[in-house]
Amino acid sequence: MTTATNVTDLYPTRGSTEVVTPRRDPVVWGEPGAPGPLAAGDLGSFERDGFLALDRLLAPEEVEVYRRELERLVSDPEIRADERSIVEPKSKEIRSVFEVHRISEVFAELVRDERVVGRARQILGSDVYVHQSRINVKPGFGASGFYWHSDFETWHAEDGLPRMRAVSVSIALTENHDTNGGLMIMPGSHRTFLGCAGATPEDNYKKSLQMQDAGTPSDEALTTMAAEHGIRLFTGKAGSATWFDCNAMHGSGDNITPFPRSNVFIVFNSVENTAVEPFAAPVRRPEFIGARDFTPVR
Repeated sequence: MTTATNVTDLYPTRGSTEVVTPRRDPVVWGEPGAPGPLAAGDLGSFERDGFLALDRLLAPEEVEVYRRELERLVSDPEIRADERSIVEPKSKEIRSVFEVHRISEVFAELVRDERVVGRARQILGSDVYVHQSRINVKPGFGASGFYWHSDFETWHAEDGLPRMRAVSVSIALTENHDTNGGLMIMPGSHRTFLGCAGATPEDNYKKSLQMQDAGTPSDEALTTMAAEHGIRLFTGKAGSATWFDCNAMHGSGDNITPFPRSNVFIVFNSVENTAVEPFAAPVRRPEFIGARDFTPVR
């Protein structure tokens, strides 16, 4: 098995049993009072809960631009045929398009927007690069959800991110109702790392991007965490956004309503936390899922 070289594994996972490890990293890495879009109170909430919801990040006219671009991408036969597009197992509709900031200049501009990257720099206390970007499409009438997981568990095990120094933002391009498969997070769960049981199959990403198996917590562990932390469901108008810590336990349900739920999802990682070899996988995932280009966003 390929493993990280000369890097201490602070967060063991994918062994014979589940392992609980207290977080060994800060949540907010930036210095108090450092300039940026987030107020001190917002940073405090993020540190406490592991997430921060913004009612309006994008104006309606901006949302319309990004929504049109999303629709253009998912209707393009060349994009559909690209390995970066993931389709629903049953409906065969596009579920996600990865590396969207490289496919689309429209979404590349969003990544560079100071309202977006500025918050990432402020939380992570350094320059940042894009570890992963994608558009998620949940059309009505049967789009499947994403099971409970910590992103960091996967990024650590399969991509080789050493430390918890990454942050994600999910920006709504359609309204998030309480019924159409919205994001759920367990507040405070980011302070404990749950190392999952079971080895990582080779080319696991091909299956996990449609339905995750390796790297998922047990029912018993999830029951304990939900009892301790509770579950927060995020709703909001198009243009709203949710920032969340890389280790927050989160997931989303199926969308069986007529109302689509689409969003753009960007993962920023610190340039001081660049990926090494995977800690618990035979090979690296493809670069369109876990970047190896560590160029800072400018």
